[in-house]
Amino acid sequence: MDNTISSSLSSVPLSVNQSIHIKQTMSSQTTVFVSGASGFIALHVVNDLLNAGYKVIGSARSQEKCDQLLAKFKNHPSLSMVIVPDISDLNAFDDVFKKYGKEIKIVLHTASPFRFDVNDYEKDLLIPALNGTKSILNAIKQYAAQTVERVVITSSMAAQLNTIYMNDKSITVDETSWNDATWEGCQTDPVSAYCASKGFAEKAAWDFLKENKDQVKFKLSTVLPVYVFGPQLFPEPSKKVLNTSSEIINQIVNADKDTELMQMNGGFIDVRDVAKAHLLAFQKDECAGERLSLYGGMFSTQDFLDIINEDFPQLKGKIPVGKPGTGKDVIENSYKINNERTKKLLGFEFINKRDCVDASVQQILETEGKL
Repeated sequence: MDNTISSSLSSVPLSVNQSIHIKQTMSSQTTVFVSGASGFIALHVVNDLLNAGYKVIGSARSQEKCDQLLAKFKNHPSLSMVIVPDISDLNAFDDVFKKYGKEIKIVLHTASPFRFDVNDYEKDLLIPALNGTKSILNAIKQYAAQTVERVVITSSMAAQLNTIYMNDKSITVDETSWNDATWEGCQTDPVSAYCASKGFAEKAAWDFLKENKDQVKFKLSTVLPVYVFGPQLFPEPSKKVLNTSSEIINQIVNADKDTELMQMNGGFIDVRDVAKAHLLAFQKDECAGERLSLYGGMFSTQDFLDIINEDFPQLKGKIPVGKPGTGKDVIENSYKINNERTKKLLGFEFINKRDCVDASVQQILETEGKL
């Protein structure tokens, strides 16, 4: 299926406050396949690819989602969409690579479930994450072994740390760290199952490459973001609930002053930096074979409350205040991340916490007609 429809390059939105790294020699006529192209991160990735001159084939679960995405990009001539209805199917990506395998040079596998409103952890989280990775790599091996040059898999910091250590201040994770949860042991709650699913899927990718290094030519990189915040590429006024990470900020903006918010903490990164890192992961030779840890610093719910109350006076007195200034105490008592290697490999500065939060809140208020 090829839904390519003609339009103009100027229709593609530029990422907010984000420059695009363009490697013209590679982008000219190079085809990139992006699985799960309608996701929060993936939309920014597709946008950056189109702005950098790549031809993009994206996948989504239904014809409706494919059509919606094409419409969002105003039917850009370098974008086409294919349907991959269920990544749990071990043959999920066969048809894509049967048809486009001789054309695709870069594969960005972003498709994986990230949701906590599930009860069957194996069916809804573990199997789709693992089988999605296995199916796309097997399809490359079978139909595009000598064509695909680089593969980038969207993993997660969740693949680096078991949830039982999240509030252990003696723990520091880096690019060599792995979540040690077991398949059976992780199925206690959706967060633990999700985190483990990312570890199983990423390990499967590295194992695949080791076992098939003589049968495929591609080099592998993985991208491991922490909680991802920042603006939606295409904000929708009718969409009251955002993706899992962005919903943390959305709930604060839409809370009343007496709401008791769930206290969360962890690492943050801006979605615009995550998208940029996906491109650099395959553009830069030194990123081949690397796990790229995308981490801009730590956050707590209280940090977000403090920033939003300070920077958006129109919300002050309407949203909770919490206990100002105590966020640092929560952060000091949680795990740490060292991603110095990744920062050197990527070579750009990540967007800071305040700018990331402000961009998110500004967009929510504009979308809801509150500015």
